[in-house]
Amino acid sequence: MVAGETVLPVGGTPRRPADLAEAVRELEAAERPRWVWADTRETYTPLLERGVRVARCHDVALTEGLLLAYEGLHGEPRSARAAHARLRGLPVPEEQPSAAGTLFAPEPPAAEAVAEVLADQLGRVAALPEPGRFRLLVAAESAGALVAAEMSHEGMPWRKDVHDALLTELLGPRPVHGMRPAKLQALADEVAAAFGHAVNPDSVQQLVKAFKGAGVALKTTRSWELKRVDHPAVTPLLAYKELARLFSAHGWVWADQWVRGGRFRPEYVVGGVVSGRWATNGGGALQIPKVMRRVVMADDGWALVVADAAQLEPRVLAAMAGDQGLAGAAGEIDLYAALAQSFGGERANAKIAMLSAMYGGTSGDASKLLAVMRQRFPKAYQFVEDAAKAGEEGRLVRSWLGRTCPPPSQRWRELVSGPEGGRAARDRGRFTRNFVVQGTAAEWALALLAVLRGLLPEPARLVFFQHDEVMVHCPLEQADEVIAAVSQAAAEASRLLFGATPVRFPMEAVAVGSYSDAK
Repeated sequence: MVAGETVLPVGGTPRRPADLAEAVRELEAAERPRWVWADTRETYTPLLERGVRVARCHDVALTEGLLLAYEGLHGEPRSARAAHARLRGLPVPEEQPSAAGTLFAPEPPAAEAVAEVLADQLGRVAALPEPGRFRLLVAAESAGALVAAEMSHEGMPWRKDVHDALLTELLGPRPVHGMRPAKLQALADEVAAAFGHAVNPDSVQQLVKAFKGAGVALKTTRSWELKRVDHPAVTPLLAYKELARLFSAHGWVWADQWVRGGRFRPEYVVGGVVSGRWATNGGGALQIPKVMRRVVMADDGWALVVADAAQLEPRVLAAMAGDQGLAGAAGEIDLYAALAQSFGGERANAKIAMLSAMYGGTSGDASKLLAVMRQRFPKAYQFVEDAAKAGEEGRLVRSWLGRTCPPPSQRWRELVSGPEGGRAARDRGRFTRNFVVQGTAAEWALALLAVLRGLLPEPARLVFFQHDEVMVHCPLEQADEVIAAVSQAAAEASRLLFGATPVRFPMEAVAVGSYSDAK
């Protein structure tokens, strides 16, 4: 028993998945336990495939990663096996990639070992200066693991016929393997014609050499640098690069690999970025280009409810710092417009000042605007300044709930003691300045996901999440209920993290038939 709740260690992938799925289904219905799993990815996916969903879990691997980082051991193996080995003073096994559902999945750790690690983790959390916050972080991270597995299983609606038509419109018909689409080839021919000889537009070396032969010195072929060049090859080359990215990242081969049964099914990685933001193992789910959004279409009789948080990170800073002036501005729907009124200036300048404070920007008018920021919102400014100073001194910083930044590397320590020390220190200061804000924003978003997941009516499903944006696929008649659930979840996430705060965290939600109609 833990805090009055039944805890049932399951371990990894079961040997008899069908039997265990039925047992989990029965226990879930009868007791609604908090399941303790060595790794949610490996345990929950086989259950989902058998129609079993659970309400709550404790992910041992994710929790171990959070605790190790807090203890200054970021990057150490975090699996249940590794945690148990550390606990027993045994050699710690190297981290292994997830092998869920494969013939080579390792034997799951024994339930007794998982239970032992769980008891150790609970003790370590209880010993922290603010255990309540860290418990919320663990719960949110574990809930995120459930959501990630469910979204991969459910998939985002993706019309392959619309996708094919869009690619044909932009690139030409699907080419044979190894060949360029017709429109890409035509642009490549234009580039070659502009130089007067054959040039492979995919080769940086050939392009740099070709431009040098035309009297133009380039260090890279990045678009921002090419746009400064006056040469007839630039226009077709920029068009080629844009379409080539689309062909590579979301072309026909990509769809063959990632779209099945009318659904885009990426594998999300919870906490894949050090700030707590998610990543993906291939598929590019977090970088869907705007032109591709028209391919994401609700099923007939269904809708996509798309919602994102307005200016999330500045609002998070206002709540963390307890700055009454900034909190007052964050009570408005458009925080930057409210800041501009306080500044007595333009909205664009207010946005620059706020982003410069959070990200350490100093170019252009940022320095002057930062002085205004420091004067008008001293607590908010000092909050990020303190985080930056900690980073410059090589210390650790933490998010609101306790996610900890990586320690400085040995290479950084060598640089900071040398002639480039000032620059290295400032670079780390900019990182830690942003970490405390971005990490807390990621926690707010996780809390939102966890609450929203519990509020959604059947058969509505979360199908997409990116930083501060969520998408729910639901029957048309449930759209209004889902929109209301999004607002309720945003309010509850704010209360869970910050208690009674004057800062508003509005979520603007809209029901659409296509993702492209949401923006």
